[in-house]
This record gives sequence, C-alpha cells and structure tokens, in this order.
Amino acid sequence: MCNHLAVPNDLALDRQVCFALYSASRAMTATYRSMLDKLGVTYPQYLVLLALWEQDGRGVSELCDALVLDTGTLSPLLKRLEILGLVERRRESADERRVGIHLTDAGAALRGEAVGIPAELTRSTGMDADELGALRDTLTNLTESLHRHSPTTPTRKK
Repeated sequence: MCNHLAVPNDLALDRQVCFALYSASRAMTATYRSMLDKLGVTYPQYLVLLALWEQDGRGVSELCDALVLDTGTLSPLLKRLEILGLVERRRESADERRVGIHLTDAGAALRGEAVGIPAELTRSTGMDADELGALRDTLTNLTESLHRHSPTTPTRKK
C-alpha cells in the first residue's frame, strides 16, 4: 500500500509561476523553430541577429548586455553565425582593441525574410498585439525585479 502525502496547495505544479513561464518558453521556442527553420537559424542565433538588425557593429560586450548572455554563451553563437556567412568580426579602426560584430550582406538581407515573423507569431498565439505587448511588458518588469532582488542573476544594463 502506498502512503501518499498530501501536497500543500502552494506546492501544486499548476500553481507555480516558474512552471508556467518554463512551459510558455518551451512552447514559444518551438513555435519560433518552425519559422526560423526557413531562415536556417536557431532561436538564439535569431536573437543575435535581431540585436544586430537593431544596431549593427556592436561589440561583444554590448551584445552580451543586450541579450543578457555571458561571453561563453555568446561566442559559440557568433562563431556559428560567421560559419553561416551572416556576421563577421572586424577590428575597429578607431580602437584596435575593440572588435565589432557586423552583419554581412547575407545577414542584412535575411532581415527582409524575417520581417513577417512577428505577425506570424502573433497569429500563432491567438492573442492580439495589445495583449502580447502587455504580456511582454509584464515579463520585462518581472525580469528586472528578479535581477534587482537576486545577487546571483546578471543585471541588464540599459
């Protein structure tokens, strides 16, 4: 005979914010995967491209800050994007110590192929743009609050 312990209500899996975020993140990444396969990039590579489409020529540390990643995580992403011919590293003429990450012509052109992804994602969620914007803002606020209150999480520079 099994002895089942009653799970306190506040420890029920379906009541956990962390589990809801985890599940939503996995579902979101899977949804993006089908869209990004057409572009030939992974979700993390897409995030790097988004940052560079926003501002080309960023330094590695700038990209780390923008993407809230450490260099050990970002470096392999950049190497793979270089192999794909989408980005290149260039020493800055004004400061030889600084290496800028620049889009190649192919990387810049890929933006045109990706332009419909946000609308496709919106349709996939069944939510409207205002609802998604409010969700994004709530998640941004949550992330910033957690970073402020946890000594072990990286802080995002603005």
